[in-house]
Amino acid sequence: MARAKQPQTATSVNFTELRQSSRLQITDAFTAPPVILRIGDAIVGTLGNFSASTGKAKSKKTFNICAIVASALTNSTVLNYSASMTKDRQTILYADTEQSRFHCQRVLKRILQLSKLPTDCQPATLEFLSLRKFSPKIRLGIIEEAIYHTENLGLVIIDGVRDLAYDINSPSEATDLITKLMQWTDERQIHIHTVLHLNKGDDNTRGHLGTELNNKAETVLQITKDEFDRDISSVTAMYIRDMDFEPFAFRINENSLPELVDDYQPKQSATQKGFDYQEVPETKHREALENLFSETEQVSYTNLIGKLQKGYAFVGYSFGTNKAKLLKVFLENKRMIIKDGKFYRFNPDYYY
Repeated sequence: MARAKQPQTATSVNFTELRQSSRLQITDAFTAPPVILRIGDAIVGTLGNFSASTGKAKSKKTFNICAIVASALTNSTVLNYSASMTKDRQTILYADTEQSRFHCQRVLKRILQLSKLPTDCQPATLEFLSLRKFSPKIRLGIIEEAIYHTENLGLVIIDGVRDLAYDINSPSEATDLITKLMQWTDERQIHIHTVLHLNKGDDNTRGHLGTELNNKAETVLQITKDEFDRDISSVTAMYIRDMDFEPFAFRINENSLPELVDDYQPKQSATQKGFDYQEVPETKHREALENLFSETEQVSYTNLIGKLQKGYAFVGYSFGTNKAKLLKVFLENKRMIIKDGKFYRFNPDYYY
């Protein structure tokens, strides 16, 4: 069996060759990357790119992933996911970093049931890795080994990408990990779909890793429990390069499988859940915080909300008290401000 080429190491880099191979000219001919996953007419995943699912704890993200894998395994439509794996890219690699082997096997069985395949025989085109017991570095190495040595690989699922890093708020680790995803997808011409939690206090992906994921992913799906019916989870596009799709929802049926909720219409909540990531540009955040902390290095919580209102009004954003409290949570989650005891300080080295 032919072996795929190994990833380059830092010591083997020839920058002259890399510069030559990186040149792009207007006369170069390219074809559009094959689409392997859609929701309706919207393109969710193509070969050579990566995407993500995100949501709060217990939002049924893994159930949603099972539908994606079942769709890819059978080149059919499951829930609203339609897969079209090419003949030379039909193998699927599923790496779980969070659950025990017992629970991983339940996920595997659920995939086979959704695929209408026998549950007493492992499909030749599906490899499942249970990586909970390993360190982040070892998990990363095992996944990389599988990616470069699996024939006809087309789709990789990493259920728990956060567990491939030691510190989710480390800018260097986040950059290195996302660079790995881009390298793997480009060199192997596969699609990778990852899973990452949202912050508890708002609807933003966790840490620097979440920010990098949002910036580089082809699509980020958000899985959300319905506020008025906890048995239902909805799927929306948090970010998508292609046209948006109509949100849809699923519930878990009596066989413990996700099934589509027909004509789902989410009820509007009267309360705002969190500060919107896109509401204020990063440059305005920095300007407001630099102004706020220009006279003192530390601010108590009692004074922080009022000072946030003044600091952001200074750069053109007027917030009420409740909105300023949501902003405070957002800034903490992004580590733009850091709590030291009873006081808060500005972190100028944050990574947005």
